[in-house]
Amino acid sequence: MKAVVIYKEESDHAREVLDYLRDFARQTGHELETIDPDTREGASFCRTYDIVEYPSIAALSDDGMLQNLWRGRPLPTISEVSYYV
Repeated sequence: MKAVVIYKEESDHAREVLDYLRDFARQTGHELETIDPDTREGASFCRTYDIVEYPSIAALSDDGMLQNLWRGRPLPTISEVSYYV
């Protein structure tokens, strides 16, 4: 399984997401993948999983099935997301 953070780098929530990513890595030893919805690949990912609110965190199984989706703020706790990595 994996968890992916979808956020826009040039946004008012970017700092909060970067802090979350740093804290997540420090507390769990795992880094989360990030996706920018303004790229071609990011837009395709967002269409596939119907993600229209940022920041969002998607937890996916190894075969790409959506297991959980946290939309917008506040971001989920690190322990909630760490279950999926």
